[in-house]
Amino acid sequence: MGKRRCVPPLEPKLAAGCCGVKKPKLSGSGTHSHGNQATTVPGSSSGPLQNHQHADGSNGRENISDLTLGSANSPITRMNPTSGALSPLSRPNGTGNSTKNLVVTAEMCCYCFDVLYCHLYGFPQPRLPRFTNDPYPLFVTWKTGRDKRLRGCIGTFSAMNLHSGLREYTLTSALKDSRFPPLTREELPKLFCSVSLLTNFEDASDYLDWEVGIHGIRIEFINEKGVKRTATYLPEVAKEQDWDQIQTIDSLLRKGGFKAPITNDFRKTIKLTRYRSEKVTISYAEYMASRQHCFQNGTLHAPPLYNHYS
Repeated sequence: MGKRRCVPPLEPKLAAGCCGVKKPKLSGSGTHSHGNQATTVPGSSSGPLQNHQHADGSNGRENISDLTLGSANSPITRMNPTSGALSPLSRPNGTGNSTKNLVVTAEMCCYCFDVLYCHLYGFPQPRLPRFTNDPYPLFVTWKTGRDKRLRGCIGTFSAMNLHSGLREYTLTSALKDSRFPPLTREELPKLFCSVSLLTNFEDASDYLDWEVGIHGIRIEFINEKGVKRTATYLPEVAKEQDWDQIQTIDSLLRKGGFKAPITNDFRKTIKLTRYRSEKVTISYAEYMASRQHCFQNGTLHAPPLYNHYS
């Protein structure tokens, strides 16, 4: 089993952006094509960037696939999770236990919507929220439309205080994901926002020392040019795509820009870190319902009242 680490290793900020929702055809042979689902992730050492589906690792951003969103029809009250599909996870300082409630809440997504809304309409940023300001690795994901197409996803593997971290990555994922144009006012009503907090980081004993649907994984490897690269998938990705462990590893290698044939001997050279994730998603409609008292006369585009967090 892997060696337990409650927080990621100390390293430059690594952040992430998601790839699309279309399922690529994969085989266990390692010879499959990664097509439009590939995302290049800068490694911890310098090297050429492989394509446009990345953010610059030097400033802490790394692309990540995150293909799951909650139901658009589920009421917002169901998204303040005290129980459910995700088991409670330890807090970063390792003092948590399985009886604790989840840290992530729908209010975090609402705050992300507040930040984006105020930016797009030129209002002052909202006051700091009431939810915990503990440090976590985090990701903010935007998807759009009934088919929940990816519209931006960037986050960090370095623990950040949630108030400043969510504000920063709300705007980074919405406006600076290099695979997409910046989000606009007109797109707001169709948006879904997801917040993912990463916990329970562990060094795996080998590339198979993790469970599909339970762990997110981050791999580090040396590519065919001798350059160190990294790539990651959140816990839900492999299960959503119906991938086994080998298919997931091979997809991550392609995502990280590895172009040579993938052999079992090469897979054994991978350094793998596994982790878990707490995640919550709300739609813009749910956000507006939660903020009804903050908008004037029921007008959707009236500015939020900034005493909401006072």
